[in-house]
Amino acid sequence: MPDLRERTTLRLGGAAGRWVTATSEEELVAAVGEADDRGEPVLVLGGGSNLVVSDAGFPGTVVEVATRGIAADVDDSGDPSCSGATVTVAAGEVWDDVVAHAVDRGWIGVEALSGIPGSTGATPIQNVGAYGQDVSQTIARVRVWDRVLRGVRSFAASECQFGYRSSRFKADPGRHVVLDVTFQLRQGTLGAPVAYAELARALGIVEGQRAPLADVRAAVLDLRARKGMVLDADDHDTWSAGSFFTNPLLTPEQAAALPADAPRWEQPDGTLKSSAAWLIEQAGFGKAYVSASAGERVGLSTKHTLALTNRGGATTEELLTLAREVRDGVEQRFGVRLVNEPVTVGCSL
Repeated sequence: MPDLRERTTLRLGGAAGRWVTATSEEELVAAVGEADDRGEPVLVLGGGSNLVVSDAGFPGTVVEVATRGIAADVDDSGDPSCSGATVTVAAGEVWDDVVAHAVDRGWIGVEALSGIPGSTGATPIQNVGAYGQDVSQTIARVRVWDRVLRGVRSFAASECQFGYRSSRFKADPGRHVVLDVTFQLRQGTLGAPVAYAELARALGIVEGQRAPLADVRAAVLDLRARKGMVLDADDHDTWSAGSFFTNPLLTPEQAAALPADAPRWEQPDGTLKSSAAWLIEQAGFGKAYVSASAGERVGLSTKHTLALTNRGGATTEELLTLAREVRDGVEQRFGVRLVNEPVTVGCSL
């Protein structure tokens, strides 16, 4: 029986009460349904990249999603107004493999999401995004097993209630087990207009211009690697859950109370997004920060302040102690309470 520390990118977490690996949709639905019938708690596990699991582990059934398959319906008519690919991906497919597959075939719309760890089934839950793209821009449909209604349901993108790192699936945790995700991708050799200044600079273009798909993917992978955001077993900066805190969405009054040089980005709903990394750094938590209370086995990444890392042999409680210190320090300094992005299992901040 594997410990969850062996299946999470933080390399933290204790043992599972029971473990099932589902390699087909039928096995996935059956494993979750049977555990529900027994009244056992269920943890549906994809790539383990967005989980903080307690040192005590998980007392119920862990259902590991190992389904595979990418099916594409491609329109090669040559008409740019309708040419594209409708691509349905099994929940267990490794997300970065899907992105590489899309780039290789000239499918546009997910290239800036290169290097993000985890499984495809997790992407709509968090509305995964980076470098100016998120999956809500290309998702056409999410098909799930509804554990309440005990049946398969399909949600069009408009029904998924996508927001910044949010969705209807995240808002109702545990109810929906993603079976597959369908993306609508355009075809061509150039990626989508680059909507992120750092990526545009790396590509040597102006924000809003386009660059070859392969170049965008390579640039994103390089940027992420320099921040310790591409998994590498030998690099403890990547022993993390990626960005631990989401960028806060502030009211105009909250944003106005920040220092004049604090980042602010206006949002369609009238809120302003600020930078969690900037707030963390300005509150006194720089790269490689190690907490006296949490101990030296955890710390902020040496490459990026948003990543809380396991420096080797750490415990979940040590990581949470560090997370609380950073969160509370930012709140005391700026009056902004950061929210953790990874899901906590058997523990909390």
